[in-house]
Amino acid sequence: MIIKLGAKGIKLDERRLWDDGSDHDDVTKIYVKGGPQGIGSFYFNYVKSGNPKDGSIHGFFNYGFTQTFEINHLQDEHLESVDAYYNKKSYGLQAIQFKTNFRTSELMGYSYECTMFTLAVKGKKIIGFHGSDNVHIYSLGAYFTSITPTRLEVKGGMGGKKWEDGFDHDNVSKIQVLGGFEGILYIKVDYIKNGKLETGLIHGDSGGDGFLQKMEINQSKNEYLVYVEGYYDDASETIQGLHFQTNLNNPVMMGYKKGRKFLLASNGNKIIGFHGYADKSLNSLGAYFSRATPNKLECQGDCRGMSWDDGCNYDGVRKVFVDGIGNEIYTVRFEYDNGGKVEKTPYRRDVKNEKEFVLDYPNEFITSVEGTLAAPKSVNITWITSLTFKTSKKRSSPTFGSASSRKFVLEKNGSPLVGFHGYNSVGNTLNSLGAYYRPIPPTPDVEKLKAQGGVEELLGMMVVLSTV
Repeated sequence: MIIKLGAKGIKLDERRLWDDGSDHDDVTKIYVKGGPQGIGSFYFNYVKSGNPKDGSIHGFFNYGFTQTFEINHLQDEHLESVDAYYNKKSYGLQAIQFKTNFRTSELMGYSYECTMFTLAVKGKKIIGFHGSDNVHIYSLGAYFTSITPTRLEVKGGMGGKKWEDGFDHDNVSKIQVLGGFEGILYIKVDYIKNGKLETGLIHGDSGGDGFLQKMEINQSKNEYLVYVEGYYDDASETIQGLHFQTNLNNPVMMGYKKGRKFLLASNGNKIIGFHGYADKSLNSLGAYFSRATPNKLECQGDCRGMSWDDGCNYDGVRKVFVDGIGNEIYTVRFEYDNGGKVEKTPYRRDVKNEKEFVLDYPNEFITSVEGTLAAPKSVNITWITSLTFKTSKKRSSPTFGSASSRKFVLEKNGSPLVGFHGYNSVGNTLNSLGAYYRPIPPTPDVEKLKAQGGVEELLGMMVVLSTV
């Protein structure tokens, strides 16, 4: 279903209405042209059924700066919201900023003494725009549609009866598994739907003897499942064990590791439903994924100045570049890996003394950043005076800059930091720094794994866990 949000901003009698329509799959690129008088014009590129479509130019195109913002729909990036700023005295939009599920664009234009409005619908993406213009852009509205979940087909065998929990859920709430000598006997998953608990059905045999294991997802901390590793035994045609991992790095292993290993994962996305086959035991398992809100660590320092955002659609960091002298860090930029493609962030200013720290990617990740802030007595501002990067291999970079007593740390349960954002001052310094993190990635697939432990270990599990 398509939702149309009405245009917001300045509404004048002498204006032209325009409408790009909603017959698109995604927005792919945005062009904005403006100057001291505000946003003079913009236009949008779209994609429909894999084919690009250029939108029309809206406004007066012949003056000012040009800024662009590209959205990588091939990597499941989509436009979620727009913040726009207008000034009633100047009769037009003065600034605009776009947000995707991965990152935020630079502020395009000038927001001083302006009124802001936002175009957004929770859980939807923007697929088209409409509004009004003349010499300037006066107002802006948008079309929204649902985000199609990703379905991963079942892993394991096709024995038993097909079952389907569906994908019409907000989150997984609780997982319950009964295991025995022959493997997983049943799985039961409870969900959150429209803010309320939805009790799931038992898939498999609930009458057998075995060990019962449970896992609860902490909704208050915005926890969710990101992947499941499973172990399937060809001889018994039964899943032997399931290893669940959340975005907060809270792993739970149910059952035991025996047989062929498989993985249900979708680039750090959120599991919102399961499906599979079961009868006397759990024969196979598949999952539905939706895009999750980025795992974001907020900026530390003075969050004023010129904002920048590298986004979170990366697999890891290859290199870190830091420029600074004495107790002033001027700028920081990164070389990322994006699906095997190297992407380096552009210079944010002139560099004078840039130094680098190289990681052994993909075998090494940044897990924390330790920094310090200046404490000037005469003015109500601060900036970053030092940065130290720590990795999954227990290595530390050199301390860039000069450390002070005002410390901060960017980290989340040892998770890899895969993207950064922050603010630079209009002058020289890096005022603040934040990060995006992902759960620890799953281990590589292995075709055959021997059982971990023997019958005595399994009996011990049954005795201990049957009381859970």
